[in-house]
Amino acid sequence: MALAALAGAALAAPPKPEDTMAQRVLACTVCHGEAGRAAADGFHPRIAGKPAGYLFNQLVAFRDGRRPYALMTALLEPLSDAYLRDIAAHFAALDLPYPPPQAPTADAAALARGRQLVEAGDKALSVPACAACHGARLTGAQPATPGLLGLPRDYLNAQLGAWRSGERRAPAPDCMAKVARALAPADIAAVAQWLAAQPVPKPARAADALPAPLPLDCGGGAR
Repeated sequence: MALAALAGAALAAPPKPEDTMAQRVLACTVCHGEAGRAAADGFHPRIAGKPAGYLFNQLVAFRDGRRPYALMTALLEPLSDAYLRDIAAHFAALDLPYPPPQAPTADAAALARGRQLVEAGDKALSVPACAACHGARLTGAQPATPGLLGLPRDYLNAQLGAWRSGERRAPAPDCMAKVARALAPADIAAVAQWLAAQPVPKPARAADALPAPLPLDCGGGAR
């Protein structure tokens, strides 16, 4: 009788659900891939291992409508800054392997132009090197500058295009908008082609700091 009562109680008690941040952010991984490794569609980027400050800034931008994407806004609208910081910290702490780089589809001249813009910039256009803000290894810098390697080519094209058109915005002065508007569409495509074709160095963590001040004024830091 006692055993039967215990068995009945065990069956009646519902299992206690897991309550971890990994469980709570499963909604994020539906689009951004397992543990935030990136989706196969080329448009939902990797969020694992990005600087926490960068991730937090983007979550706030989506929640507050500065980055217009209805699905993200709907998910994030009820969440406080403190909770968004917890989400950002979770994904920033993940150190996961990167996929191999994408094979380029551009010709040698376009790839050379992309490399020039990334590594040296273009003085005639008043465009600094991407590496001046995103680090010599292009893996980003703390606290809020993202890496540029390991991102899908389509995503890079889409985001640079969004800054150029004004669809994506950062707090003023919006340094990325200034850079993107100075570049022709062919330059944006060349940068995306070259970056997507580069392997991610090991370790891939963001630098603790940049060796020199940012070449442009950026509202709230590089975005």
